[in-house]
Amino acid sequence: MSRSLISRLLIVMAMFTTMPLIVHAADAPALKTIRIGVPAVVANPKSYWGTSGIARYKGWFEEEFAKEGIRVEYVGFKGGAPMVGQALANGQVDLAGQGDFLSIIGKSSGLKTKLVLPFGKLSNAYLAVSKKSGIRSVEDLRGKRVAYYKGNQIHLQALRILALHGMTEKDIKSIFLDPPTAASAIAAGEVDALFGSQETLTLRDRGVVDVVYSTNGRADLTAYNGLVATEKFIDHYPDILTRLVKVFVKAAKWADDPANRDEALKIWASGPTPSLNVKEDYADRPWSDRLSPLLDPLLVEHYKQTQEQIAGLGMLRGPKVNLDQWIDPTFVNAALKDLKLEGHWTPLPAEGRSAAPIPK
Repeated sequence: MSRSLISRLLIVMAMFTTMPLIVHAADAPALKTIRIGVPAVVANPKSYWGTSGIARYKGWFEEEFAKEGIRVEYVGFKGGAPMVGQALANGQVDLAGQGDFLSIIGKSSGLKTKLVLPFGKLSNAYLAVSKKSGIRSVEDLRGKRVAYYKGNQIHLQALRILALHGMTEKDIKSIFLDPPTAASAIAAGEVDALFGSQETLTLRDRGVVDVVYSTNGRADLTAYNGLVATEKFIDHYPDILTRLVKVFVKAAKWADDPANRDEALKIWASGPTPSLNVKEDYADRPWSDRLSPLLDPLLVEHYKQTQEQIAGLGMLRGPKVNLDQWIDPTFVNAALKDLKLEGHWTPLPAEGRSAAPIPK
């Protein structure tokens, strides 16, 4: 994502974040649709990504809100994460699935949100290389054409990986492409390598690339996604939000059960953009670590380190966010209590995040 696009996103955010929130829960209009902004690929009705996909596949949203006739709608945006953030800013959606990078930038710019639930934790990054490139390690990227999605969480992961190996973006020829375009480019020989997420394993399985590096086992090099809610929605519909979060927690508990593991893998692999390599991607740590809905100390520390990295890159367009206030466990805690799952997941300590260098 270019700096100009980030700037336009922040301008739109600023336009819509100065309005006072004057309506409270008792006076809120009747809710008919809960609008959740996501990238277009996730919005596909048959896309079953993560615990959200489990809940959709099982029909648990419809079941939860059947009495009121409230519909949970995934609103997709072809521009991916940046456009989701813009939609959140201008009121097109009430909540959004956002990566750590843009959710922090949005909050810093003045967008009135809270992080209420982790959507994806400890997401690995992979370095995929063309079979003809001769690249066998991260160090071999010097002077090579390397694709990744600028402004996305993978961008920060790429910088962390480079820094760990004594390199910066200046040591490579950065080419900013979204994942589908990057996949086509490396297949056509237009780039030598790409940093990507789980989808790179599918490219490997198709014989298109070799994967020569992964962040498996390095919590400090992983990424997080979260469910971000506007303060307006929180103020208007706190009970509805608690019930929505409860559905996600229910799905996490179901997928976390070893008895359901094979079925979960089948569900994730059944959509139009299937997650075929979840089992391999999750192999470096217990599934409960990845599926836990807890906003635990490890998650908080990750967001704090991420904010420091963004600030160091000069991409934080406002004051630093008070993350201890922005990250709100109220709704997860209420859902855990209602489902009698208090104590089911163990909070991961901040010390579990080893210290990778913060790129400047």
